[in-house]
Amino acid sequence: MYDIVIIGAGTAGLTAAIYACRANKKVLVLESDVYGGQIVKTLRIENYPATPHISGVDFAKSLYAQATNLGAEIEFEEVVKIENYDDRKIVVTADNTYETATIVIATGSHDKKLGLDREDELFGHGVSYCATCDGALYSGKDVAVVGGGNTALYEALYLCDIAKKVYLIHRRDEFRGDLALVDKVHKKANVEFIMNSTVTELFGDKKLDRVEITDTTDGKVSELRIAGLFIAVGREPSTRIFRDIVELDSNGYIKTDEACHTNIPGIFAAGDVRTKDLRQLVTATSDGAIAATEAVRYLNQK
Repeated sequence: MYDIVIIGAGTAGLTAAIYACRANKKVLVLESDVYGGQIVKTLRIENYPATPHISGVDFAKSLYAQATNLGAEIEFEEVVKIENYDDRKIVVTADNTYETATIVIATGSHDKKLGLDREDELFGHGVSYCATCDGALYSGKDVAVVGGGNTALYEALYLCDIAKKVYLIHRRDEFRGDLALVDKVHKKANVEFIMNSTVTELFGDKKLDRVEITDTTDGKVSELRIAGLFIAVGREPSTRIFRDIVELDSNGYIKTDEACHTNIPGIFAAGDVRTKDLRQLVTATSDGAIAATEAVRYLNQK
């Protein structure tokens, strides 16, 4: 039986593992994909205190090594459900069942889709949600990024050094991202802004070759010929399997207090998966530390 099972090996989950191991607790981290979470898609981290220039991949590698060196067990298994009992919790994966005294949910969020016909069909054939993953496939070609936040701006900055031309499509007349980031994109000669517009249809036989764009102000429709479309319109919490156990808000995020407590004693939530105002790398590490500390306090009180 474990003291703490952490679901998710992103920044919040691995930070929780570090703090829990340092408290001499038996810790298991379960991850369905790759460790590091969404930070591995970030080309360069520039807003983390005292570490102004590090790639997301290198940051994740360092965090993973620190957690495992301290004794955290990490298994790459998909969690399918959790069960709550008075004397223990049960975490069920596709392969195994684990008993634990406490749980920290740190499953983060996943890419939000546009919801267009053929979006799933053309995924990997011109449609992507990650420029650092797939950008090299479009060297010297015309591509487009959809979105108005920091993620979309970072995607455009990354792609402008690879693609011939980058169209940045946003449904409003101004961006939600940081002004400094917007200025950087504006200085790139091969980036063209298409504002007050949305992508409304995807075209292509076996792979994407053009998209339909609709003006949000007058409804005018046009087509744009591109080889790749990078969708960066936000994220959704990965909480579906927990909705019958812990309380969620109207957007699907886990409700917690500032100490990362859910409505169920012994179950905590950390990082992007929980309701909060700011979702950044620094808040993920903070949540991980708080959730683990609270889980340790819960264990010691029992």
